[in-house]
Amino acid sequence: MKAGSPIADSLHASLAQLQQLAAGNAPDLVTRRGWLDGLARMVREHQAEWIAAVNADFGCRSAVETRLAELFPALEGITLARRKLRGWMRPQRRGTSFWFWPARAEVRPLPLGVAGVMVPWNYPIFLALGPLTSALAAGNRVMLKMSELSPHTGALLEKLCRRYLGDDVVRVVNGGIDVAAVFASLPFDHLLFTGSTRVGRVVMQAAAANLTPVTLELGGKCPLLLAPGFDMRRAVGSIVAGKLLNAGQTCVAPDYVLLHERDRDAFVAALRQQVLRAYPQPAGNPDYTAIINPAHYQRLLAWRDEAAELGARVEAICDDDPAAMAAAGKLPLTLIEGAPPQATVMHEEIFGPLLPIVSYREYGEALAYINARPRPLALYLFDADRRRVQQTLQQVRCGGVTVNDTLLHVVQDQLPFGGIGPSGMGHYHGYEGFLTFSKLLPVLHQSRLAGAVLTQPPHGRTVQRLLQLMLGKVR
Repeated sequence: MKAGSPIADSLHASLAQLQQLAAGNAPDLVTRRGWLDGLARMVREHQAEWIAAVNADFGCRSAVETRLAELFPALEGITLARRKLRGWMRPQRRGTSFWFWPARAEVRPLPLGVAGVMVPWNYPIFLALGPLTSALAAGNRVMLKMSELSPHTGALLEKLCRRYLGDDVVRVVNGGIDVAAVFASLPFDHLLFTGSTRVGRVVMQAAAANLTPVTLELGGKCPLLLAPGFDMRRAVGSIVAGKLLNAGQTCVAPDYVLLHERDRDAFVAALRQQVLRAYPQPAGNPDYTAIINPAHYQRLLAWRDEAAELGARVEAICDDDPAAMAAAGKLPLTLIEGAPPQATVMHEEIFGPLLPIVSYREYGEALAYINARPRPLALYLFDADRRRVQQTLQQVRCGGVTVNDTLLHVVQDQLPFGGIGPSGMGHYHGYEGFLTFSKLLPVLHQSRLAGAVLTQPPHGRTVQRLLQLMLGKVR
């Protein structure tokens, strides 16, 4: 969209208005807590509306999943920020070098100004309110760009933000890819984007024109590593829950499973039993979420069929009629074994209920497999051997880890969340989110008794002797 178009002019005008509001004194503790209280009420008082909006966007989104994976963690993050905010805002004393005593040093966290947040479609509530919580806690005004694939949720968020926070604090922007392109090019004080690695590169390039700092929460192929002989019954419940939450449309979903070749049959049998128990008759099951739209549905079918054509063994785990599943826009959990490296499912983030299985003979072989690929957003390790767990944590570089479960590190608000390399840069959640949206202002308070006056010109013998003490004798 060209500069000077009505939408571009509108977005620039909105940013300018918020920048003017942000130019005054930093919002105090009472104001920021008031903003967070408004967010919390917005979530609590409209739960049915949130559930209905997301369900309309997906065609079928489990109400339990919306409450559990969106509303609950959003409220948890708001509650933590409100409780910790006084301490986060307090200036931090820092030490000063001996040579500058009795000067005093401190760091003051100040708002950046106006933050931009670009929200994906897969968790449109949590991935809007999570960054919004961090940005408001830090005292910023915020512009939110919602995905064009979640228009109902975007419209609801726009209405409720206006009611509970006001346009002088938060502005929600809805629209298509053309609007997103203009949004990414605005001169924000910070821009947080959640989405694919491919689009993340485009967003970062657009932000670079303004030297806008970015936090990129991207994706990647998150490995799930089963150690040899691990209890399958214990593992498969977590694996099915983590993989099929939101029908696999989760940036931290297990993307493929690495397991010892001796454990393959036991794993598949236990997994099949758990899937059929957890999601019976998924076509009409309200707990089983649909694929977001026909384009993504067809993409997943194409990747599945390509793997089969390249020699992979493909097995859908489902007790329902395929035609009924297709009519509902749902895909069953589908195991893919023996796919060659060139198969798309083996090198692209799947974002759906396809699950490649890769066997290994030696544990070191599994670690080498992970490390030979781009650094993932998450690693899931199932292992009862503490020494081997520590070995793995030392050797694998990734965004975050859950040991003996899936996904749960993401909803711990006192842990930072973020990727590494192609899976992202920067962190948010909790204190790290507050820091991301803050400028840490260093302040030195000089004393009238400061010895630094001895180094001021003209430089005579005194400063030369002082430098000998400071630097040591010249050799």
